Amino acid sequence: METKNIGLRGIEVADTKISNIDGEKGKLIYRGFDILDLTKNSTFEETAYLLLYDKLPTKQELNEFNGKLVEARYIPKQMQKNMENWRGDADPMDMLQAFVSALAGYYDEEFSSKDASYEKAINLIAKVPTIIASWHRIRNGLEIIDPESSLGHAANFLYMMSGEKPDPEVEKIFDVCLILHADHTFNASTFTARQVASTRAHMYSASSAAIGALSGELHGGANTEVMKMLLEISEINKVDSWIKEKLSQGEKVMGMGHAVYKTYDPRAQVLKELSRKLAAKSGEQWFEMTEKIETATILEMKSQKGKDIYPNVDLYSASIYYMLKIPVDLNTPIFAISRVAGWAAHIIEEKFAEAAPKTALYRPKAVYVGKYCGPQGCEYKTLDLRK
Repeated sequence: METKNIGLRGIEVADTKISNIDGEKGKLIYRGFDILDLTKNSTFEETAYLLLYDKLPTKQELNEFNGKLVEARYIPKQMQKNMENWRGDADPMDMLQAFVSALAGYYDEEFSSKDASYEKAINLIAKVPTIIASWHRIRNGLEIIDPESSLGHAANFLYMMSGEKPDPEVEKIFDVCLILHADHTFNASTFTARQVASTRAHMYSASSAAIGALSGELHGGANTEVMKMLLEISEINKVDSWIKEKLSQGEKVMGMGHAVYKTYDPRAQVLKELSRKLAAKSGEQWFEMTEKIETATILEMKSQKGKDIYPNVDLYSASIYYMLKIPVDLNTPIFAISRVAGWAAHIIEEKFAEAAPKTALYRPKAVYVGKYCGPQGCEYKTLDLRK
């Protein structure tokens, strides 16, 4: 008999103090703080500190944390040199996964203490943007731009990508995007990180595995698929017919619907307004088209299937990154720039939480639905007797 718990839906596998989702009310909480309050008042750096240390920092603590992040931004020159050996059309997520894993070969991975794990977390949060920006420059035949110590985390990444310092409004928009993507309980990539960490594998290994999980189009790759959809539709007046045909064929509209939220994803609420701001600033059509897709999908799902559906985090993030002149195939790596803070917090919690038994290893049970040839199993026949 096949199991009904496909994808572990609704199965509680561990305790966490890091984040929580109320799917019915559309609430997302980081360490007790509503995500909407954090996007209005916090910064990505402060949010990362909160996720890691379970408290908002004092001014001195935040300054020290920022200083460590800035100092750790540089990646080894040899790593950048190795990037030149990759094909220019290689998938950026494959590149990111490989070089995050490679960090263990450059930095001593002492993972026996909690303090050492915090240092590795800071190293990862600081270096992931530099890895992505370096690859972007190398594959386009451009000179690598070193990190700029005077810029914040969000602004520095945009600067390393383009060579131009973003204006304050653009910096703030991107910073809020990073806050929104920083954690989301036991999503596929975070669960992967925790599963690997439960074996006592080190921080870089667990984070690399998480990147692999994030790369799939049903997880982090969904925002890339949303932008591909927008580019395929291309004109606002084609949206209604495109959505109707997609849904009538039983296909999904990327960026719509969520496994946990039964109402509007709170992250999508914020991203929608950010997309609106960028569209007004740039004069581009992508916000208007995305909003049309949202409306058309809601109406068509109700008409065709009698179901309610709402946007998720990917629907409006795609247009934001596109209007920020970020290549479509870097949408998912940008997701990783933010989510690595959450992964690191979960890896540390998995290894060092007081309530968790130190020998706990994720080992779910499978339901075997294969064949049985008899009580003793299938009879093995040598090659000459097989037909």
